[in-house]
Amino acid sequence: MTTMTENASGLREFKMPDVGEGLTEAEILKWYVQPGDKVTDGQVVCEVETAKAAVELPIPYDGVVSELRFPEGTTVDVGQVIIAVDVSGGAAPAPAAPAAEQAPAAPAEAPAEEAQPEGRKPVLVGYGVAESSTKRRPRKGSGTPAQQGETLYAATAIQGELNGHGHGHGTAPAQQRPLAKPPVRKLAKDLGVDLATVTPSGPDGIITREDVHAAAAPAQAPAPLAAPAPAAVPQAPVQVQPQAPAPAASFDGARETRIPVKGVRKAIATAMVGSAFTAPHVTEFVTLDVTRTMRLVEELKQDKDMQGLRVNPLLLVAKALLVAIKRNPDVNASWDEANQEIVRKHYVNLGIAAATPRGLIVPNIKDAHSKTLPQLAESLGELVATAREGKTSPAAMQGGTVTITNVGVFGVDTGTPILNPGESAILAVGAIKPQPWVHKGKVKPRQVTTLALSFDHRLVDGELGSKVLADTAAVLEQPKRLITWA
Repeated sequence: MTTMTENASGLREFKMPDVGEGLTEAEILKWYVQPGDKVTDGQVVCEVETAKAAVELPIPYDGVVSELRFPEGTTVDVGQVIIAVDVSGGAAPAPAAPAAEQAPAAPAEAPAEEAQPEGRKPVLVGYGVAESSTKRRPRKGSGTPAQQGETLYAATAIQGELNGHGHGHGTAPAQQRPLAKPPVRKLAKDLGVDLATVTPSGPDGIITREDVHAAAAPAQAPAPLAAPAPAAVPQAPVQVQPQAPAPAASFDGARETRIPVKGVRKAIATAMVGSAFTAPHVTEFVTLDVTRTMRLVEELKQDKDMQGLRVNPLLLVAKALLVAIKRNPDVNASWDEANQEIVRKHYVNLGIAAATPRGLIVPNIKDAHSKTLPQLAESLGELVATAREGKTSPAAMQGGTVTITNVGVFGVDTGTPILNPGESAILAVGAIKPQPWVHKGKVKPRQVTTLALSFDHRLVDGELGSKVLADTAAVLEQPKRLITWA
């Protein structure tokens, strides 16, 4: 489905794209432009929220905003026009002049595109576009099959970078604009930083927020030197005090607040109701001594191979669960109701439940079973950071097999977690607290926690679920089993 249309007057209409996989609607959270504003190819014009994530949308051409079809807060179906852009230059001071300038320029575009077939890359959400000698986008159907094939290959390579699967074999042109996601470009614009001068530290040469802040720091550092000016402020009279006391807060005028159920909250409600009343849940509990695991966490923080990585108890809980799944692979499965089949997974996409300002989301670490401890720590840190920024992609929340939810960060001992739809098990980790514990025949203070494992009883019998939970606990009680069992 095309996301743009153009009429004879040079007005292009940009439609709400399917920013996820099969999503049917999205809510417009914020407009970054207004009618009359000039926009450039790749510029972010709005932020939308789907049932899975918030995504910023770039406009794929230059022009002047003619109309915003929907206000902020409106839920729009995929395929509806959300913004109209005048690409004829009609908003310039002399409307007739741009039309005259465009006429002779049009015939020159086709040869330029034939001479430089790789100068224009497809627009991807989150990447923008490369600089090009052409001003307008080729119309649908234009170009030779060979050119279209090259463009598709380039799009696949860039999408691979976006999804973290490496990059293509081609080398970016020397004049290509710096690689940075739209939020990073906006941050650079707000701070007055030229991205061309920033040294990227992200994978495949992508500029990160930290890079922009680092580039802005030297420019902002001299600012405190202007501090002597406020020295005269204390000389001001201090006798201006007559202020009426603020009235006490009253809730009588608004005893209730009704909040529309939409976006992430609507998706959570649908998924949890579907899971709770479809999969027969069973939850088992175990309380264990994790003192040795906590010591290992402190030792790993000093290990040179773990420098710069996020090392915490959750990391070792994740590794322990992966070891338990390896020892009991039948737990890693899903129920296919349509075909009446049990689908056993030979890979583990480990979900991590994350609380965000927009609600609970469960992104997952792809192929977590094949990662070393440093690799798992790196993936876990990236997942948490992206979730807190509210930039988790829909793809990152699909295909999970088993999930961990860490309720201990809220001081909670344990819970009975509900399965993420399509998964067979979820492990809840409670708070780790010093408690009296019998150790080597004596009562001593030890670091103790409680684990709770919920599983789908259609797939997992009590014996199998108990083995998974017991093996996970055994690894955390004796972390050396990470070596002996792995």
